[in-house]
Amino acid sequence: MTFKAIPLVGRVLLATIFVLSGVGKIFAPEATVGYIASAGLPFPQLAFLGAVAVEVGGGLLLAVGYKTRLAAIVLAVFSVAAGLIFHSVAGDQNHFIHLLKNFAIAGGLLQVVAFGAGTLSLDALRLPAMNRYRQEHP
Repeated sequence: MTFKAIPLVGRVLLATIFVLSGVGKIFAPEATVGYIASAGLPFPQLAFLGAVAVEVGGGLLLAVGYKTRLAAIVLAVFSVAAGLIFHSVAGDQNHFIHLLKNFAIAGGLLQVVAFGAGTLSLDALRLPAMNRYRQEHP
């Protein structure tokens, strides 16, 4: 594998958890809305639609590398918020590990925000030649 492929692999690995989670929500809407309501969030149906849009839409954008920085920052904020809302159960080690997992995913996404999608992305195809050169030779 060349170094050019590493950002692509990283993006796909990060995106996979979001896309699969979003698709899972689509196939179990009642359970998801119930879980959201049990956390005390207002408008659980709206939160469900927002979560599906962020996870599936943001995950796919991240995977293909289109509007990557925007997708990554939205997914990072979503990960931190979801962790704090659903996994901040005091004294529960399992929830604490899930909270830290969400924070770690957000950290990886912030790396994407900082360094971009890489050369194997739709964003790179859109860059003018000079910007592409700067991205490949920091």
